[in-house]
Amino acid sequence: MLRIDLNCDLGESFGHYAFGDDAAVLASVSSANVACGFHAGDPSGIRATCAAAAEAGAAIGAHPGYRDLAGFGRRFIDYDPGELADEIIYQVGAVQALAR
Repeated sequence: MLRIDLNCDLGESFGHYAFGDDAAVLASVSSANVACGFHAGDPSGIRATCAAAAEAGAAIGAHPGYRDLAGFGRRFIDYDPGELADEIIYQVGAVQALAR
């Protein structure tokens, strides 16, 4: 039987700002990319989203973004390639650590 991975970006809430219904979405997806905190999300939200994804049986991935919380990561930032690589490694590492 063929399988399709239905994926969604989740965990975009931060602080007192709640966005989306992650629990409802997790009931319908097989994997979730968790916002890493630079464009959306925060450490507590990353942990909670990873726990909810694991409980729902969804695979967890990282959704890194530009360091642009106010612009939701959508504004271009002219990074030095080495600095951009460091920013991505940092964000993926945060999700990896909080998922554990």
